[in-house]
Amino acid sequence: MKTLLNPAFRPLRTRLAAAVATLALTAACSATALAKDVTWDDIVKDDQTPENVLMYGMGVKAQRFSPLTQISDKTVKKLVPAWSFSFGDERQRGQETQALIHDGVIYVTASYSRMFALDARTGKRLWDYQARLPEDIRPCCDVVNRGPAIYGNKVYFGLLDASIVALNKDTGKVEWKVKFDDHKSGYTMTGAPTIIKDQKTGRMMLIHGTSGDEFGVVGKLYARDPDTGEEIWMRPMVEGHMGRLNGKDSTITGDAKAPSWPRTPDGQLVEAWNHGGGAPWQSSSFDVASNTIVIGAGNPAPWNGWARTPGDSLFTSGQAYVDPTTGELVGFYQHTPNDTWDFSGNNEIILFDYKDASGKTVKAGAHADRNGFFYVTDTAKLAERGKDPNKPNALLNAFPFVDGITWAKGIDLKTGRPIEVAGQRPPPPPEGQDKGPAVRVSPPFLGGKNWNPMSYSPETGLFYIPANHWAEDYWSERPVYKKGAAYLGMGFGIKRLFDDHVGILRAMDPATGKVVWEHKETMPLWAGTLATAGNLVFTGTSDGFVKAFNAKSGKEEWSFQTGSGVVSQPITWEMDGKQYVGIASGYGGAVPLWGGDMAELTRRVTQGGSFWVFRLMED
Repeated sequence: MKTLLNPAFRPLRTRLAAAVATLALTAACSATALAKDVTWDDIVKDDQTPENVLMYGMGVKAQRFSPLTQISDKTVKKLVPAWSFSFGDERQRGQETQALIHDGVIYVTASYSRMFALDARTGKRLWDYQARLPEDIRPCCDVVNRGPAIYGNKVYFGLLDASIVALNKDTGKVEWKVKFDDHKSGYTMTGAPTIIKDQKTGRMMLIHGTSGDEFGVVGKLYARDPDTGEEIWMRPMVEGHMGRLNGKDSTITGDAKAPSWPRTPDGQLVEAWNHGGGAPWQSSSFDVASNTIVIGAGNPAPWNGWARTPGDSLFTSGQAYVDPTTGELVGFYQHTPNDTWDFSGNNEIILFDYKDASGKTVKAGAHADRNGFFYVTDTAKLAERGKDPNKPNALLNAFPFVDGITWAKGIDLKTGRPIEVAGQRPPPPPEGQDKGPAVRVSPPFLGGKNWNPMSYSPETGLFYIPANHWAEDYWSERPVYKKGAAYLGMGFGIKRLFDDHVGILRAMDPATGKVVWEHKETMPLWAGTLATAGNLVFTGTSDGFVKAFNAKSGKEEWSFQTGSGVVSQPITWEMDGKQYVGIASGYGGAVPLWGGDMAELTRRVTQGGSFWVFRLMED
């Protein structure tokens, strides 16, 4: 079994410089003279103010949609580079970031826990921060960072040593830094934090989760004071574990007896419960109207479902609804009960208005899961269902968004549970053996869609899903927990599903499940999508292109080669009366590490680390 951290990373980490905040003084001083603090009113209106991008997901609903129209299906062929900025040095791993922009300054994170502030007009570096990382960090799937948050005079992002740091947005000075858990156990932070305002108390909060399911951590969601970093509450995502509120024990997640986790013959919870996974390592959405944090929960640990049988292994591999006042779990819907395929549940939940079969508009959440199914849920019902994950059923619709799914026939709309196919849970190893027989499963653990976010256009009513068609040979092994080591109990080999493509970009109707159009890519798709009112969808490809597609027809309208694979999230904004598009380039992430045949396919992609900005060519 391969280790979860490529040994090639280690000599790079030994060369990490001391944490620095380098100021380009002249540019920084001129920028700070006019710089304004970011308010909650600014953030909550992010999707309506295209001059700034203040949230991961471009708004509290995380729709990744822009109302800008200057760059359109009619003009996009004139799109040219305005400038590019190199992240520099030898740390050119996967760049999975989404940048933010405020008052003409771009804030973008990079591999190995770095952040850069750039002049949006010229690309000039204003300051940078580079974390001093210890030798023994344990990132599962490359040394990535997916982006910052911004509020007041600070920008925030997570570090690979299980820390979160706040920097002065104008100077890069460290305002505070908090270590939230033990990186030696496998805790890290790769997702972008989220700023919210508790609508009940009026208190501002910085929301973030943890990574590390593959090392047997107990996933946790945190709320912090954005001014000081002080913890407000912590909510574990494994049933039966104790939460915290204001520095004291609060309530246990779910049932104190953890009935969804098995026990030994003498009545003790199985070892897996102590290392149960469920890490909410992606970013949250925020339902302002119901005052609810909406976030995905990761896979249970170990991957081996036999180590957690019988039971559903709550509260993992699903979507969680959390009260920001108390940190209480007020709702949960599990996509994959007793997940043994590492399907997780972390992919984004996009909030949108859904029209049901009767024509009634319902406030809903949309989620394209790694298990290959697309879910539409009633967010109001989920926010009211309490600790019972089965009642009331809040599922509005569910359908496959990729082809060739083998593990389930579909999703039962009455119960919300998958209709599993017998034999797709690999059998445990025979007595006296360490490895069981392999079965062919699709999607593989890399998912029908992984972390790379989809987008939604209120104008077309379609979701734009960056997906993949692939499979895996999958077998059981005997799981053994050792601190800091992989805790899987499964082995795998990623395989092709089709000869002509792996990546599949699809535009889908959430009411019918119909594929309105699709575009195939030879290599896996690992970048997110951005939809605009200019009838365009932007994304990136593993062989280095940024591409724009017609949002209604799927026609490829424009492309540009960046020099390295694109595995990040594009943004767009308006400045000085002109529309811009920005995206990071730099190949990496999970595919070249664990992709089997797919890793071989992408081996020729050169590494890099840069941020590209495009605008229309002037006549």
